[in-house]
Amino acid sequence: MANKRDYYEVLGVQKNATAEDLKKAYRKLAVKYHPDRQQGKSEQEKKDAEEKFKEAAEAYGVLSDPEKRKRYDQFGFAAEEMGGGAGGFGGFDINDILNSVFGAGFDFGGFGGFSGFGGGGGRTRQRVNRGTDLRVRVKVTLKEVARGCEKKLKIPRMVSCQACHGTGSKNGTSHTECPTCHGSGVETVIQSMGFMRMQSQQVCHTCGGQGKVIKEKCPVCGGQGLTRKEEVVSINIPAGVAQGMQLKMSGRGNDAPGGGVPGDLLIVIEEIADSQLVRDGNDLIYNLMLDFPTAVFGGKVEVPTVDGKALLAIKAGTQPGSVLRMRGKGLPDPNRYGTGDMLVNVMVYVPETLSADERKAIESLRGSSNLKPSESIKNRIFSRLRHIFD
Repeated sequence: MANKRDYYEVLGVQKNATAEDLKKAYRKLAVKYHPDRQQGKSEQEKKDAEEKFKEAAEAYGVLSDPEKRKRYDQFGFAAEEMGGGAGGFGGFDINDILNSVFGAGFDFGGFGGFSGFGGGGGRTRQRVNRGTDLRVRVKVTLKEVARGCEKKLKIPRMVSCQACHGTGSKNGTSHTECPTCHGSGVETVIQSMGFMRMQSQQVCHTCGGQGKVIKEKCPVCGGQGLTRKEEVVSINIPAGVAQGMQLKMSGRGNDAPGGGVPGDLLIVIEEIADSQLVRDGNDLIYNLMLDFPTAVFGGKVEVPTVDGKALLAIKAGTQPGSVLRMRGKGLPDPNRYGTGDMLVNVMVYVPETLSADERKAIESLRGSSNLKPSESIKNRIFSRLRHIFD
């Protein structure tokens, strides 16, 4: 990760680049470093082009996805370390990325993920029948964010039909060979686009990759091969998650019709706003209203934290606008880089009404020069208050 270049730098765009800007930048690099453009060059030049081709595809794969881009902008390459458990970037398939830019159904010279640099040889790739993903939203409190927690949710999934064993046919046997792919489950597409020769094998549109079609549908699932079922799923929420972060449980999504790899369960974090504490990254902010005597004489006050309550020492003469730091009282970093702090913004309450005795006592102090701030004190206090407006 230390050797990686910033994704925006790789594509040569600004951080506020639009989706169209990203696509144009990637298209230019993909054409420049494509293997068909490297004919006649040295092996080292071909290798350099391969790395730049892959680098550009990886950058575009992240920045073209709004959720991945948001995580990258927030956490940088540290988001990769979160992996499936905390919404990392995941793997890349160059073919899929190229298809999204140059057109669906194209296979550029046999790239499978980041392996191989075939030079336009037309190698096809095998597709795996895969179920669809499920997406759920989970609400968490600040206390749950601080400690991590387990949530149990009842989730409706599409599972393999028990009556037909997921085949979609009556009794699981009423099939015939697909007339389009002749039992292979794939269709071959060959197209040319300028200097590029593109060949791909895509899932047969007639049989959905099964290689066979149903003669008589299953009466239970209606030929879908799937039925609806509610399951209770235990979800472990790691400490330090944030609003909008996406977790993944592999294989806990919908089953694939006819057998194959189940989809994933995607868990989107929704953070419940706390009534007293405000989150700022891994730090927590609390607005403390001091009474006048405590601000003057000092003392100890009780403040809320994610763990309950804590005593905070107030120095004599504490001014409004002061920010007191309670180290380690914030939230843990999701990448285990430490724990944030709690920042206490101090305000001082000025009484709105006074009794006769209180008014008399305060009036007796009106002429005291010690109660009037000097210019240097004014400037110091105003500079502390500036952060409120910033």
